[in-house]
Amino acid sequence: MICSIFFFAPKVFSQGERVEALRAEFIKKKVEMNASESEKFWPVYNEYNDKVRALRRNVRQSFKKAPDNLTEKEAEDLYQLDMKSKQAEADVHKQYGDKIKGIIGIKKLALLRKAEEEFKEILVKSAKEN
Repeated sequence: MICSIFFFAPKVFSQGERVEALRAEFIKKKVEMNASESEKFWPVYNEYNDKVRALRRNVRQSFKKAPDNLTEKEAEDLYQLDMKSKQAEADVHKQYGDKIKGIIGIKKLALLRKAEEEFKEILVKSAKEN
């Protein structure tokens, strides 16, 4: 299902934009939010995802820029950055989890997490098939 939609999506959107649109549609169906919940949920959820992506991007770029022949100090700095980033990500999960729970409730929050995992599995499966 996702795979066929992915390939037939208009070319005006980047691959990332198509994946995001599909993910939003998938979550919308799985979580079954009403209009009021949806209106409040998406801005918070998108802000949450932006923050998590920024943290991960920062660590990824730092590791890419690091030379292969790291000094002990450079290796320690990368390690500390990675640990601080993981803690910051956990803090973001907690902060936004609480906000989202206040919007859609605990049951739908659990369904959201389940839907996110299911969507990731579909993407991985689709990538393996292509």
